Amino acid sequence: MGPEIWLAVTVMAIAVAFDFTNGFHDAANAIATAVSTRALRPRAALTMSAIMNLIGALMGTAVAETIATQIVNLGGLDKHEQLSIVLAGLLGAIAWNLLTWWLGLPSSSSHALIGGLAGAGLGAILIQWDDVAVKWDKIGEKVLIPMVASPAIGFTLAFFAMVGVLWLFRNSSPHRTMRRFRVAQIGSSAAMALGHGLQDAQKTMGVIFMASIAVGWNTAGDPIPIWIKVLAACAISAGTYSGGWRIMRTLGRRVIELDPARGFVAETVGALVLYLAAFTPIHAPISTTHTITSAIMGVGATRSLSAVRWGVAKNIVIAWLLTMPAAAATAILAFLAIQGIGGLF
Repeated sequence: MGPEIWLAVTVMAIAVAFDFTNGFHDAANAIATAVSTRALRPRAALTMSAIMNLIGALMGTAVAETIATQIVNLGGLDKHEQLSIVLAGLLGAIAWNLLTWWLGLPSSSSHALIGGLAGAGLGAILIQWDDVAVKWDKIGEKVLIPMVASPAIGFTLAFFAMVGVLWLFRNSSPHRTMRRFRVAQIGSSAAMALGHGLQDAQKTMGVIFMASIAVGWNTAGDPIPIWIKVLAACAISAGTYSGGWRIMRTLGRRVIELDPARGFVAETVGALVLYLAAFTPIHAPISTTHTITSAIMGVGATRSLSAVRWGVAKNIVIAWLLTMPAAAATAILAFLAIQGIGGLF
C-alpha cells in the first residue's frame, strides 16, 4: 500500500477511536436519568443503550453527509493534504472529549468534531493552502443556529410537558404513578439511546467517508458504504457499553434530583428533538448532550427554580461555549505539528 493509503487507514482508525470516546462520553445522555431513578440497573442500562445506539446508527446517513461535505471544502487538495486536515480535526475533538470526560462535564462530542474540522481547515489556511475553505455559512446554518435553538426547545418543551403530566396525574396515587413512570422510563431511555446513535454515530461516518473520498475509494456524490455504517455503529456501541460514570453522576444527580416522571419526560422530549433534527430537511448535527441536559433543567424548573443547581448548570454551559473554539484551537496545533513532522521526512 502507498503512503496515502496508510494515512487513510490511520485516519479511519483514529475516527473509530473518536467514535468510541463519543460513546463512553455520551453514554450518560441516554441512561443517566433511568439509572438515577432506579428504573434500570447500571449495567442493564448500558447494555440496552449500546444495542439501541447500534440500531440508531444504521437508520440514516443525512447527518453524516452534512459532516462530510458541508463543514470544510477540501476538493482542491491532494490526498495527503486532505487526510492531514481530517486527522488534525479528529485529534482536536478527541482531546476535548477526554478533558471534559475527566472533569465530568457533559459537553458536545458533535461540536468538538465540527470545531476540530473547522480548526484544521483554518490551520491549512494559515500556511496558505489556498484550495481550503471553511464553510462558515453552512456552519452557521447547520451548527450554530441549532446549537442555540435545540437547548431552548428542549428546555421549553420539557417544562410544559412536565406541567401537563403533573396536571394529568394530580389526583393519582403518587406511589403507583411513580412506579408506572419508572417502567415507562425503560422505553424513553431506549428512545434516547436510539436518537444518540442516529445523530452521533453518523458524524463519525461522515469523517470516515471524507477519508474514503480523499483516497479515491468514493466520490462526494456516492451513498455512504455499508462498511462505514457498520464500523461507526459498532464503535459507538462499544464505547457506550464501556460507560461514562463521571458524566452520568453530573446529569443524573448534580443538576437536579430526578424522580421517574421527570426522567421520563426529559428523555422523551430529548429523543423527539433528536429525531426531528435528523429526519427533517435541515439534517442538523445537533448535540444530544445539549438536548438532554436542557430537558433535565426544564423538568427540574417545574419543581421550583431553586431545585435546579444553577451553579452546576453554569459550568456545563461554559463547557458548551468553549467546546468549538477549544477543539478548533487544539486542531490547529495538531495540524501544524503534523505538517512539521511531515516536513522532517
